[in-house]
Amino acid sequence: MDGRAPSTSTEEPSVAEIVLFHSAYGLRPAVHRAADRLREAGHTVHTPDLYEGRTFDEAEEGMAYRDEVGNDELLRRAVTAVAPLLPAKNGLVYAGFSLGGSLAQNLALADEQARGLLLLHGTSDLREDAATGIAVQLHVAEPDAYESEDWLNTWYLQMTRAGADVEVHRYRGAGHLYTDAELPDYDAEAEARTWAAALDFLAELDEQQD
Repeated sequence: MDGRAPSTSTEEPSVAEIVLFHSAYGLRPAVHRAADRLREAGHTVHTPDLYEGRTFDEAEEGMAYRDEVGNDELLRRAVTAVAPLLPAKNGLVYAGFSLGGSLAQNLALADEQARGLLLLHGTSDLREDAATGIAVQLHVAEPDAYESEDWLNTWYLQMTRAGADVEVHRYRGAGHLYTDAELPDYDAEAEARTWAAALDFLAELDEQQD
């Protein structure tokens, strides 16, 4: 399922088990680098390939393929990828980039045992009856062409109303997918700040688990 093997070190137990979903560009090298970064911190990371081997260099091409496959089918593929991991001993942390963040959010809110939700560049709408106590961390550019200020305010209110513990990190001047070094959106400083905060977030989840 992963495309890359998880760390095989047995010196320390994994801090968290994370499912990391790719963006509309597909399972690009940036996703593998992110997964490796998390593995180096001791986590187990799964990187499902929802595009079945296809990747794109242009946003328009990736979004066209996303539309061709359809949101329902992508969600079905995401659910299928996660199913063998459930039930996870300590609960899964769901994470994703842009489109992958939207999918991660939907799966996390449907999983009563979810441990956390890490959103990078993307969110999703919530059902009116959504209820969760999950910890959520969102990283998003400021401004962001795909995540408007009005929408982010609405999303934040929806998530907190549902019971989530939400923190939002904004990155002024960064491009939408600023964590991918091969894309024009890339911002090295914003990427470094994002991963520092994300690793702290995951460490806090571990402390809460203990």
